[in-house]
Amino acid sequence: MEKPADGIELHRGDERYPKTVEELANPPQTLYVRGDPSILDAPSLSIIGARKSTPYGRAIAEMAGRIAAESGIVVVSGGARGCDQAGGMGALNAGGRHVVVLGTGADVVYPSSAGRLIDRSLLQGGCVLSLEPWGTQPMKWAFPKRNQVIAALSGATFVAEAGMPSGTFSTAEAANALGRELLAAPGSIFSPESRGANYLIANGACCIADEEALEVAISRIYGTLRFSRPDARGLDGLDTNGRRMVDMLLANPMRVDDLASALGVDPLACLQLIGDLEVHGVVERLVDGRLALSSIALHALTRLGQNG
Repeated sequence: MEKPADGIELHRGDERYPKTVEELANPPQTLYVRGDPSILDAPSLSIIGARKSTPYGRAIAEMAGRIAAESGIVVVSGGARGCDQAGGMGALNAGGRHVVVLGTGADVVYPSSAGRLIDRSLLQGGCVLSLEPWGTQPMKWAFPKRNQVIAALSGATFVAEAGMPSGTFSTAEAANALGRELLAAPGSIFSPESRGANYLIANGACCIADEEALEVAISRIYGTLRFSRPDARGLDGLDTNGRRMVDMLLANPMRVDDLASALGVDPLACLQLIGDLEVHGVVERLVDGRLALSSIALHALTRLGQNG
């Protein structure tokens, strides 16, 4: 397919070809780029995680993207739905820059939900990068290669949430092979969505237990300080049972019957309370019927705050 008007091809030996990608055992001969290729040599943090993410995972990815941007660090992701898109948007919403590494051609929007992320990344001085020629449609074999470049571009890779098995592991393994630092956020030991991240921590990944831990890690790895810290916002107006329910869901998504039993209320009263929390955007239902805190509530319960 013909190169788009804004397309750039970086060949090995080109002074704009990113030096970090040269460190791969088999660097791609050509990188296909839309946007500003100079950003590829800027200090960056790769943010990856589950496509079928929970509100917890998306909130963690958003946090990481925001803190990286506020520390002057570029965010790299694969643009996949779930944690990747949340991390990229977190960076962009904080005024940062984002690199999208696609497994398709750099001129192909995949998945379709990545369209807005790609447009904003280009608008805010980032770029879209691919190893595949222009017009290449999604092929399974392309994504493991793409994951190696995601790991290579950054000084560290942050795993927001990952189950087992998980495609996230190929990027984590590539980061380890390159000697890059691997960071991961822990989750509940009862949550299937967190087993992979917990496994990585148990096997040597740096545990990012809170916002301060990520700030410290970024400062240590990149030698930079975050220039601002949003204020915390509480959840106002909750009664005792509402606060207790929030505390329970903060630890782990739960089913209605389990929540009612733990609160010591009948299922109808529990459903009414859940309905109130859903209306206010505090909780949401997962695809398997469990209740989980929304990313909005998770931000409000921590020091993440909101940027409007």
